[in-house]
Amino acid sequence: MRGPSPLKFFYKGLCSIPTHLNHLLNASIQTRSLKLATQIHTQIITNNYTFLPFLFNNLINFYAKCGCLNQALLLFSITHHHFKTIVTWTSLIAHLSRFNMPLQALSLFNQMRGFGLYPNQFTFSAVLSASAATMMILHGQQLHSLIHKHGFDGNVFVGSALVDMYAKCADMLSAEKVFSQMPERNIVSWNSMIVGFLHNNFYDRAVGVLKDVLREKTVIPNEVAVTSALSACANMGASDSGRQVHGVVVKYGLVPLTTVKNSLMDMYFKCRVFDEGIKMFQCVGDRDVVTWNVLVMGCVQNDKFEEACNHFWVMRREGILPDEASFSTVLHSSGSLAALHQGAAIHDQIIKLGYVKNMRVLGPLITMYAKCGNLVDAYRVFEGIVDHNVISWTAMISAYRLHGCANQVIELFEQMLSEGIKPSHVTFVCVLSACSHTGRVEEGLAYFNSMKKIYDTNPGPEHYACMVDLLGRAGRLYEANRFIESMPMKPTPSVLGALLGACRKYGDLKMGREVAERLFQMEPHNPGNYVLLSNMYTRIGRLEEANDVRRLMGVNGIRKEPGCSWIDVKNMTFVFTSHDRSHSSTGEIYKMLEKMEKLMKKKRYVAETELVTNSPDENEERRLWYHSEKLALAFGLLTLPTDSPIRIKKNLRTCDHCHTVMKLASKIFDREIIIRDINRFHQFADGFCSCGDYW
Repeated sequence: MRGPSPLKFFYKGLCSIPTHLNHLLNASIQTRSLKLATQIHTQIITNNYTFLPFLFNNLINFYAKCGCLNQALLLFSITHHHFKTIVTWTSLIAHLSRFNMPLQALSLFNQMRGFGLYPNQFTFSAVLSASAATMMILHGQQLHSLIHKHGFDGNVFVGSALVDMYAKCADMLSAEKVFSQMPERNIVSWNSMIVGFLHNNFYDRAVGVLKDVLREKTVIPNEVAVTSALSACANMGASDSGRQVHGVVVKYGLVPLTTVKNSLMDMYFKCRVFDEGIKMFQCVGDRDVVTWNVLVMGCVQNDKFEEACNHFWVMRREGILPDEASFSTVLHSSGSLAALHQGAAIHDQIIKLGYVKNMRVLGPLITMYAKCGNLVDAYRVFEGIVDHNVISWTAMISAYRLHGCANQVIELFEQMLSEGIKPSHVTFVCVLSACSHTGRVEEGLAYFNSMKKIYDTNPGPEHYACMVDLLGRAGRLYEANRFIESMPMKPTPSVLGALLGACRKYGDLKMGREVAERLFQMEPHNPGNYVLLSNMYTRIGRLEEANDVRRLMGVNGIRKEPGCSWIDVKNMTFVFTSHDRSHSSTGEIYKMLEKMEKLMKKKRYVAETELVTNSPDENEERRLWYHSEKLALAFGLLTLPTDSPIRIKKNLRTCDHCHTVMKLASKIFDREIIIRDINRFHQFADGFCSCGDYW
């Protein structure tokens, strides 16, 4: 039978006895009944029981656990310090730390010491957690000295908290030192080391500590140990180590735990052992939203975007409510596929489930619309946000950049700065790229210099790549080269690739050859570098050397990725390759191409053929006319309504000839043509492109 409810005790008058009041408080903590607790608090005051520590501590605990921390702090502040025990102080310090108020927790700790109270091992554990949250190592070092002074060095709980504090402050040397001097270690101590190495990107060391745990006879690894080690393996892409940890999971009977299964899935997906990840998913009986999120993200990590979208809808059919991570991931998949209908359906779900104000969802939503070529809806989402932050600003700035709208990028960036928002690394990449594509050299240099001077942000390789591209596009090749030499880190392939592209554009074969040789060493299997150097030789008529470069590709087993384009017509996707004749409407498509060619020649257009082939015997211009995006364009002109934009996607950068043809076609046929190549969108209308012929 059920016992009497706490309220019945209250109304029977038993509440006048302190122990009964304490019983009622404990019950209200379980039920989170704020109304009942307030009534009990009134009785405590009425009966003058506030001096009883166990009642006072319970009241503080109740208010904090119910999320009413301000009431707990108010009660604490109006109570005389004589009634506050070490338990009271420790409890409130711990609650402040849990509520992400670490500075207030440290301040309270100092107040406690000011009243002459000595901290115990639980106090030190609580305040060390607060110190770790500040990530200010000086606080932690001062606490470490106090711990030594009070003789708690050897306490296993305090030692574990010290290890955790140093790890969170990115001082793994001190963490290791404390750990090595601990006379006693439990699984929490070992976990602090594993998690510390993981969060500080020492992934191999994290796995190594788990191996040390296995050699300890008194310690058994738990789910924190194995999930952290699995995350380390995933981040390294070390499937062999991951399989060994999987063996540990089986040995210690941790397989049934959902968190462990999710970590195993994540490890296999990130290590690109996709089928094993799917097997783990199928073994999970009670699948929650986290399990589904790991699956959908695993598909994305393995470039299986269509499968990611399909799994999202299966999850919905099974009645699982998506969270912000679900929406963010599936929006990324839709954007990668440029599947506008799919993205719009997900947008409906976002509205239906009440995520229209969640910035972690709205940022990816803006990006999805932009990647699907719908800049109008991207801006509509952005415009509907009331309280903008750096995520929403950067998403919209990135959308404009993707569409080649460099002027809007600069305008929006300046507007963001005027509203006091600090730019992120990604924001600066967008802005520097926009400067590069509009020839704004001096502005770009000023923005780059402001990163460190004004915003205390260290430029990364991607920012240096933008600057090299900026200087290179402006023809300042030697200045770009000096810029690379001044970098505080080794130049990445993207940095040198930007310089090689500039050398190709301005015909600097000497510098181009030197840069290409460096790139061949850094990324020997990237065909783009070989093709650029070969094209440089071809441009000046040195065909034999161009052929040598292409033969080198063959020797190294490198093949240039074949170009292909795809277009959606009536909810069906049609894929074209160069010279494609597999389509059922091939005859009509090639007749349309002939018509386009004749109309453009009337406009006195002459194709640039210098980069098409190394063989002077081939019909170079004819090859240009059969590029995949032109075939897709011809098919679009034949099948899509005249008032509908023609949207084409391509897996490579669109060539100069195709770019010019699209401009002319938009004028001749009075059509809007949108091409998404590997780098950006090109919106053609009335004979012009959104990129301003600077891409």
